[in-house]
This record gives sequence, structure tokens and C-alpha cells, in this order.
Amino acid sequence: MDLSNFLRAVFALALTLGLIGLAGVALRKYGPDAMARLASQKKDRRMKVVESLVLDPARRLLIVECDGRERLVLLGEGRLLGDLPAKESRDA
Repeated sequence: MDLSNFLRAVFALALTLGLIGLAGVALRKYGPDAMARLASQKKDRRMKVVESLVLDPARRLLIVECDGRERLVLLGEGRLLGDLPAKESRDA
């Protein structure tokens, strides 16, 4: 291994580490918040989770708003346990 191959390997390593460092700085500055802002600007969503309550490790209670109506949903162990009608949205 001569000196030129060694210097080429050191330069490639420095360039790779520099690119990883730049990606880390960019991720901290523009991170997940910027990606969420871009995603929400595309169009208005019809469905959103208004509130979530963990009952125990296996069950969760959700209030889901869809097309202006709120629904109460009980989830458990990866499946829907019940769908109960809730009152109309507070805005209506």
C-alpha cells in the first residue's frame, strides 16, 4: 500500500464522516417538525384523533373526529373492541 492509496482512503473517510455530520446538523435544524409542517400543508385531513386515554397496557380509548362528527372508539390488543357514537362536534 503506497502513500497515495492511504491518503485516498483517509480523504474518503473524512468526507464520509463530514457528510454524516452535516446530515446530523441539518436534521437538528430542520428535523421532524419541518417534515410535519410540509405534510400538513398538502391538504386538509378529514380525520384526526382528538384525544387518547390509556386505560391499561392492553386497552386505549380514543375520541376520533371524522367529517365534523366525533366518535368514541375503544381499542384493545390490536383490534377494535367497540365503536360508540359520541356527541356532535363542539364547533357545531
